This record gives sequence, C-alpha cells and structure tokens, in this order.
Amino acid sequence: MNIGEISGLKLGKATRDAFGMALKDLGTEFPQVVVVDGDVGNSTRTEWFAKAFPERAFNVGIAESNMVGVAGGLAAAGKTPVVSSFACFLICNAFDQIRMSVAYPGMNVKMVGSHAGISIGEDGASQMGIEDVALATALPGVATVVPADAVSAKKLTRAMLEHVGPVYLRCGRIEVPEVYAEDASFQIGKANVVKEGDACTIIANGLMVGLALDAAALLEKKGVKVRVVDMHTVKPVDEEAIVKAATETGSLVVAEEHLMAGGLGSIVASVVARTKPVPIEFVNVGDTYGESGDPMGLLEKFGLTADAISKAVEKVRSR
Repeated sequence: MNIGEISGLKLGKATRDAFGMALKDLGTEFPQVVVVDGDVGNSTRTEWFAKAFPERAFNVGIAESNMVGVAGGLAAAGKTPVVSSFACFLICNAFDQIRMSVAYPGMNVKMVGSHAGISIGEDGASQMGIEDVALATALPGVATVVPADAVSAKKLTRAMLEHVGPVYLRCGRIEVPEVYAEDASFQIGKANVVKEGDACTIIANGLMVGLALDAAALLEKKGVKVRVVDMHTVKPVDEEAIVKAATETGSLVVAEEHLMAGGLGSIVASVVARTKPVPIEFVNVGDTYGESGDPMGLLEKFGLTADAISKAVEKVRSR
C-alpha cells in the first residue's frame, strides 16, 4: 500500500525531483545562485540547473569535504551556493567543514541532502542519512527544513534561497503523496496544520506527514479526530504551534524518518518540557542502523507506518 492511500491522497513526485525542478526554475530570478555538487547531480537533480546554467554549476567530484569548502568560499565572494549530495555524504562526511566553513562564520550556504532516510531502499545502511537532522540542528544558526511533498519542496526551496544564512534542506528519493495544493504557503520556522482535530496532535515531517494523515483516517473511523501538524522546519522550530497543540489537544505523537536521538522528537520534547508538559510518544527509526530492502518493506520493518502512528496515539491518550 502506498503512503497516503488510506487517506485518499494522490501519489506525487519525490521531494528531490521537486527541489531540482524548483532550483532550475528559480535560476534566472536568483542570479547569484551557483550549484556545487559531488558527482551525483543526476541523483540530487542539480544536473537540471547545471544544464540550464552551465557557467554557474561546479562538479567537484566525490570529495564532499572539499565541496563544502568551495561552497564556503563562493559564499564569502558574494554568491549563494547550493551544495548538494546524498544526505549521509554531505552531513556526515563533511561535518567539520560545514562547522568551520559554513556554520561558524555564518556563510549564506544552502545545503541539500538528498536520499535521506531508510526509504532510499536497496542502497543499504551506508547510504542512509538517518542522523542528518540531529547533526544539522546541532550547529548554531543552521536552519533545518524537511519538506513533506513536491509542493512544499518547491516552496521551501524558494524560502531557502530567500533566507539569509545557512540552511539544510532534506530531500527523499521515493515518490510521496500530494499533501498540499499548489497555492499553499510556507515560511521557514512556521508549521502548517494539515488536519484539524482535538483528541491528540501528530507532529510529523517529510514522508511521515502522509503516513500521519493515513493514521488520522484510521483513527477517525474509531471516532478519534486528531490534529496533524507538518513541522517542516525542525530549526528554528515553531514553538507556538507546539504549545498550542499541547494545550488544545492534551497529548502529542511525533513521527519522523530519523533516529530516535536528536531529531524532531527530541526538539519537540524539549519545548514541551519547558512550556507545557503533556504525554508524548514517538515514532521513528529507533536506535539502530537501516538495511537494504524494498522502501515500503523497510518502513514496515522499522515501524514507520500509519498503524504504528495510530497505535502511538491510542497509547498516549490512555496515559
């Protein structure tokens, strides 16, 4: 069963595809944008920008640390570099260069981690960026964004380019359901409520938003109407939306395609603990690495399903 099928959502494009198309389309409007890629432009979709603007695209080869250093230098020279690779290669391999050449000096570098999460499938554990959000949000001043579908990826790509300062945008490989209409609006640091409800709030991002809506559909059949919040910006997180949800619905479930530690769940829990303590449950990859397999089979094995989310809601409401 496809993500979004239970809630009746149409299957759309992968967020990496939407990012690539948006970047190419925005190239003329943002003449200072340049692209630096680590020889995977055909996968990250930056090759579409490179074909349209060849003089503004640089392939540094499989050398992610050098790639980030080049991007930092271009930013220091007044350009707006978009540096892209697989999430695990970009964030894990080049973390020190991101720290020292981008985050510490506050360079206007836009980092795009493609193929994030366990849903990349058969490529296996070594290719799966499942700690990337934790690493990105640990760096002071780095905005961290995880779009849920093609529309949000397109709109957040624009928001990323307009944002002053470093940004990490996380994209996925597989096709995801269309959560938003084309006229939806997005702002970095401002969550979107995609379904109203008062029994509990599911806070999710990425492909987990579609699964959260599926879970909401399952629960509604039982007379339980939950709120679904797309927390597309993990940092700076929308504390107001979290407090409002905790106050009005009394309990929370956080769903993300990421390790248990350091991601959206950790940040939401920190906000709740400081502001409005309520029962909270988490649906995530856990404290383990992924493995090779069919994307939907992996999501099932690691408990990233609508059924797992709905059971977490039932559990948290019983506390």
